[in-house]
Amino acid sequence: MRQYALGFSDEVTTDVHGNVMAVRNPGARLRVMFAGHCDQIGFLVRYIDNDGYLYVQGIGGWDPQIVVGQKMTVWTEGGPLFGAIARKPIHLLTDEERKQVVKLKDVWLDIGAKDQADAASRVKVGDPITLELGFREMLNERACGPGMDDKTGLWIAMEALRRTRSGQLKCALYAVSTVQEEIGLRGSKTSAFRINPYIGIAIDVCHATDSPGIEKKHEGDIALDKGPVIYRGPNMNPRVVDRLLDTAKARQIPYQLAGHGPATGTDANTIQITRAGVAAGLIGVPNRYMHSPVETVSLRDLDRAADLLAAFALALEGTEDCTP
Repeated sequence: MRQYALGFSDEVTTDVHGNVMAVRNPGARLRVMFAGHCDQIGFLVRYIDNDGYLYVQGIGGWDPQIVVGQKMTVWTEGGPLFGAIARKPIHLLTDEERKQVVKLKDVWLDIGAKDQADAASRVKVGDPITLELGFREMLNERACGPGMDDKTGLWIAMEALRRTRSGQLKCALYAVSTVQEEIGLRGSKTSAFRINPYIGIAIDVCHATDSPGIEKKHEGDIALDKGPVIYRGPNMNPRVVDRLLDTAKARQIPYQLAGHGPATGTDANTIQITRAGVAAGLIGVPNRYMHSPVETVSLRDLDRAADLLAAFALALEGTEDCTP
């Protein structure tokens, strides 16, 4: 366990799994955990061919149609290395090839290597690959880029912790950067086990349905700029949900409601069933074009979510009973 210093927390630690945990007021009896995952979907190098092209395996859920033409970063021991994913030019595609759906197994990454030896001198099998990082501001305080899933939730967790400096905390508040959410919610499982919170709230992106082609009857009515989403359903403790709703109303923070019947595909899933059980909650950040290079969010929604969670934590008395 590695420890750090951070201006707005009493202690910051990193565990063997890679989770980073910042805490304020760690001696309090009531432990509360805010979790946002730091990982994003990517690839890893699976094979280097004789000409120096890299063939990849996906990490997390990819739509192969969107990766063609993308700029990528290979994270090597020697530092980041630029590469591009492309395909045969349209001029040279046969009529049959033009009709075919791109498959991930046929995608290659060009790093400019002369041959296999040149590529292998810089890249190793197993090196991770991500979309080239970038942040572009848009109209109306919106922003676009890869990795909004879930750098936004991570920012909200840490910013909510920072904003509690405005009051007196009566709980031990942990803000956690969890790892490996995209491949099985692994970091939330190990960090929640270590912290052993009574209340645990995950912050993750959710599907904004205010863009073409999405059926609101199935996915709900969720829009950018209308505030964070408070989830209801069996993965969420009803008393935690009620307190989040009451806090939003009392602070006049805009919010949206969403329901989810099965266990969610978020850190709230594993947090809820850690040890003898945790009173779980889930806050969603509306996100357009999830798992793409152009994930789009509202910066106002992020700010409101941080306000909501900070106010939620400051309102806790330390003696809460979340038994349904």
